[in-house]
This record gives sequence, C-alpha cells and structure tokens, in this order.
Amino acid sequence: MAVGGRGRRPLLLLLLLLAVALALAARARAQLSPGFYSASCPTVHGVVRQVMSQAVMNDTRAGAAVLRLFYHDCFVGGCDASVLLDDTPAAPGEKGVGPNAVGSTTVFDLVDTIKAQVEAVCPATVSCADVLAIAARDSVNLLGGPSWAVPLGRRDALSPSRSAVSTDLPGPEADISALVSAFAAKGLSSRDLAALSGAHTVGRASCVNFRTRVYCDANVSPAFASHQRQSCPASGGDAALAPLDSLTPDAFDNGYYRNLVAGAGLLHSDQELFNNGPVDSVVQLYSSNAAAFSSDFAASMIRLGNIGPLTGSTGEVRLNCRKFSATMAAMSASGRRVFLLGALLLVAVSCHGGFGGVGVAEGLSTRYYAKTCPAVESVVRSVMARAVAADRRMGASVLRLFFHDCFVNGCDGSVLLDDAPPGFTGEKGAGANAGSARGFEVVDAAKARVEAACRATVSCADVLALAARDAVALLGGPTWPVRLGRKDARTASQAAANGNLPGPVSSLTSLLATFAAKGLSARDMTALSGAHTVGRARCATFRGRVNGGDANVNATFATQLRRLCPAGTGGDGNLAPLDAQTPDVFDNGYFRELTKQRGLLHSDQELFAAGGGGRSSSQDALVRKYAGNGAEFARDFAKAMVKMGNLAPAAGTPVEVRLNCRKPN
Repeated sequence: MAVGGRGRRPLLLLLLLLAVALALAARARAQLSPGFYSASCPTVHGVVRQVMSQAVMNDTRAGAAVLRLFYHDCFVGGCDASVLLDDTPAAPGEKGVGPNAVGSTTVFDLVDTIKAQVEAVCPATVSCADVLAIAARDSVNLLGGPSWAVPLGRRDALSPSRSAVSTDLPGPEADISALVSAFAAKGLSSRDLAALSGAHTVGRASCVNFRTRVYCDANVSPAFASHQRQSCPASGGDAALAPLDSLTPDAFDNGYYRNLVAGAGLLHSDQELFNNGPVDSVVQLYSSNAAAFSSDFAASMIRLGNIGPLTGSTGEVRLNCRKFSATMAAMSASGRRVFLLGALLLVAVSCHGGFGGVGVAEGLSTRYYAKTCPAVESVVRSVMARAVAADRRMGASVLRLFFHDCFVNGCDGSVLLDDAPPGFTGEKGAGANAGSARGFEVVDAAKARVEAACRATVSCADVLALAARDAVALLGGPTWPVRLGRKDARTASQAAANGNLPGPVSSLTSLLATFAAKGLSARDMTALSGAHTVGRARCATFRGRVNGGDANVNATFATQLRRLCPAGTGGDGNLAPLDAQTPDVFDNGYFRELTKQRGLLHSDQELFAAGGGGRSSSQDALVRKYAGNGAEFARDFAKAMVKMGNLAPAAGTPVEVRLNCRKPN
C-alpha cells in the first residue's frame, strides 16, 4: 500500500495544480469582457484591424509573427505584455531568452505602431496586453482563419518573467508528454494543445530547430526529409527558414494537420501530435474537417487569452509597450531582481555520433530516453530548480562537477564515486576537488527522483549532464539540447584528476594545452572559462594573485581582497566571488572583469593580458568580444558545453548504469 500511495501523489499533485489553474482561468473570465472598452475606446478594434491589415498585406509573415508573440506572452507569466518589454539594467526582459532570442524584431515595431495609433485616439486607456490580444485575433482572420470575440480588460505587467521563458515555453524537441504537461500547467486540455498547435499552419522555422527532425527522426516522410535537407545541411545554415506548413504556408487552414498525417511535420514537437499518441484522433479529425479545427481553435484562443491576466488595479496601462511608465519604473526598479543576459542558442545535433564534430562519443542522442524515460529532463529540472532557489551557489557547484567529471577520463560520472577503503580511492580527494567540490547531494536527489520514475535506466553521468545544463539556464544563461546515452564508470582515477584538471595558477600556455588534449579549441577554452561568471573561490587559490604575486591585477581590486585573504597563513577557506559584479548571474560579467584586470584567479586573468607578456592578441580580442557581446558568449558557451559533454571514457573502460551515484552496483 505504501508504494501505491507514493504512486498516487504525483497524480494528486497534478490534479491540484490543474484545479488551481482552472480556478484562475474562471476568475479571469469573470473579469475580462469583450465590451470592456465600449465606452472608453469604442474604436479600438477598428484601429488595430487597420494596422494589421496593412502589415499582412505588405508581408503575410507578419500575421504569424504577431500570433506567435501572443502565445509567448500568455505562456510566460500570463497575458500581461511582459514579452514586449525591452531590457533595462535593473530588469532584463524576455526578448533575449530561449525561443524569443532568435528571429526578427520587426514584430515589436508593428505592435509599437498599433499602440501609437490606439494612443492617438484613446490616450492611456488600452493596455499593450489587449492590443496584442486583438492583433493576434486579426492576424488569424486576415490570413483566412476564424474570428472570435476577444475578452478584454487586461493590464500590463510591471516586470518581465525572464527566468520563466526557458521553463514554460515548450521547445521544438518536446515530446507529447512534455507538451501535454506544459499545456495542463496552464489549464489547457489535450484538445486545446492540438488546436493551438494548428497556429503552425502559418509561419516559418529556422533550420536549427528542425535539423534533428529531418536527419534523425524515424517518423518522418523520407521525401519530406530529403527536401528539407537541401536547405538545412547537417552543420551550418542554422538560420535558413522553412515553412511550418509546406502545403499552404501563408494561409490559415487545416493544411498543418494534413502534413502531420503524411509524416511531414517540420518540427519534432509538431509530429509528436500524430505519433500513436493521445491526440492522434483529434489530428485526424482536423485534417479532414477544417470547420472543426476553426471552431476549436477560436475557443482555445479565448482560453489561452484567459491565462493569468492582470486586472483591476494590478499592473498598469503602459504608454509605450517597451517600457514601464516613469512612475512605475521608479517604484519597482529598486526591488526588482537582476536576471541574466542569456539566449537559447541551439547547436547542430547528432543522431549517431555527429556530423564530423570533435570527440563525439558514439551513440549519444538528444532523444536517447524518448521511449524509456521521457520524463527525465523535467524530473532533473524540478530538482535543480528547488536547489538553486534554496542556494544560488548550488548552480555553480553542479556546473563545476560536470567540468571536473568530463575532464578526467571523459563524462562518465566517476567524480561522483565515494572512496571505499581500503581498496578504492575516488576523485573527490584530488587537489582540485578536495574541500571544494560540492553539489553531490543535489545529484543524489535528482538521481533518486529519476530512479523512482525510470528504474535502472538513466546513468548518473547523464543526470549530471542535464543538471549542469539546467544550472546554467536557471541562473539566467543559455540552454541547449543535451546529448544523452552515457554510461557510468565503475572506476575512478585520483591521479588523473590531479593531472588533468587545470589549477588556479595555470598559465595561458598550460590552459591551451590542457584543453587541446581534450579536442577543445582556444575559443572553447575561453567560452568554457566563462563558467566562472558564477561561483566562489577560496582564499588559498587566489592569495598569491592579490598579495603581490601578479602584476596584471587592478590595485583597488587587490586591496579589497587582501582584507579577506591576507598574506601568509590563515583564512584559507574564506570565499570570494569569481565575478564580483554579478556573482550569481550567468552573464558576460566575468569577461568584463578580465578587461579591467579584476580576474580573481591567476588562471582567469591569463585569458586577458592587454597585449602584455607576448601573449596572443587574438586571445585578448576574444575576451573583449565576449565582454561586449553577451549573446555571442552565450552561443559559444552552449556549443562548447556540447563538445565537452561528448568527451568519452577510453575504450574498454568498465561501465554500467549505477543505481547509487556514489558507488558501483
């Protein structure tokens, strides 16, 4: 009975969350009304329609872009126009994160135009959230789709929900289970999921989002895949566009569903709707009955628009959709948490060992557990989210564990093994790990949760790889598809840990050689060093640098640190942030610090010497580039993490899937 009770808890929790979501949706319906502006701005619908009509006439893709924007707004913190906010130093917005980080900015200009014309006739009356809701409805109708009465009365958010973008918006690789769960969390049914996905009957997607589909998926039409490969090569061409509905790309009809039935869905997440799953019958219905699709789509759009709106006196009515009103900005800036500049930048993926990448472990795939443990990523993510919420430093600690695992005989979970006297000595006591490696208990918790869901299936090495990716994203950094299928080593090597992990006093020459030995370039080394934008280091590792040992150190910076870390002895365990400006935010602050000679470790500052010591000017130039371009750093870091995650143990290494990450089975 105890086991059965535990098994019911996730279901009960899901039902409770669904009940709360439905209650919130009911409250929203009670407060929103199609006639909200009938007295205060009766012409709002005509104004919005006129601007949208001209925009779609000029470029039919504008309709798809506005519709997508509305979806991305509502799914992240509710339909509150938070997606429209520009970044500010106090509150980085949602535009540069995850699915929002790529694509044209023209759609935001279009919303600005609509808002300006509405303001001209009804000053300070209609919210940006309502403007976007009306524009989305008109986009669909102008492209040949249905229309509906839009409930109005939303107000605009006073802050963005940057951290929720990567977690709440399903990605192009999402499976049907993840899609159903994501929609259920918003109070939307499986039928709503099937209907709203029909928005992909218009619009385009970038090659980077469907490369895996057309090279790796089994449930794809061979002719369709062959055709798409012509514009989306195995590597390169990430930004090349293809229509989501190849039959009628600019007409809002049921062609999308006919494509799915033919195995010609462009994205993996699209084809998941018709893949022997729970909505196959709905897809079949929509593919042959356009009227049923139109009716359901309109009803589902109303439900989507009811997600978490701000009403009454909450929020504000922005005058400019890109920024808060001056009063609200002043009131909220001081209390707003600083989130990190980051972008989801996907990289070329591999089905069977890569398309010529360096050091790709054989058999790794982003879909390795698609059948055997489809929930693994969400399980790990939930554990990491709680850990980082409880202690921001834990994200840096788990990321460091992954580095220290992969650099010692490959990404095999060996760093997680405890010593077992008298015959087995693990890597935890090696120089770079002793007294500083932490996060093992978080990996244990994630592994235990995964084991509860998928017994003896997912390796500790893969749990750690996923946890490291999630640690970065949860601290505001980029995310990436993690290749999976690693096995756990039954052995460890403290000697290899001492010999392979760069130390805090390493020179640039030593760093380059160490990374090159792993098949990683100077650019990879520099990008991966950016992991030091989060975390702390002990006084013992930087004492020499700040107490006269280094010439290329900012004098004021050194003076401040000497108070914490005096010369001589004592205070070895005192901690200082590796990035003094934003110590718990994964951004490009680390590189900005290096350009000011404020790198905490000697090995950090070796990446930037301002042309001194005969060092490479190209190395300095790369640090300057990352210091000035957070998006480029995020992109390169994600790519380098994928490369590092491909480091495999030597052939013949005994491996298994451990049940307990701390000891062999």
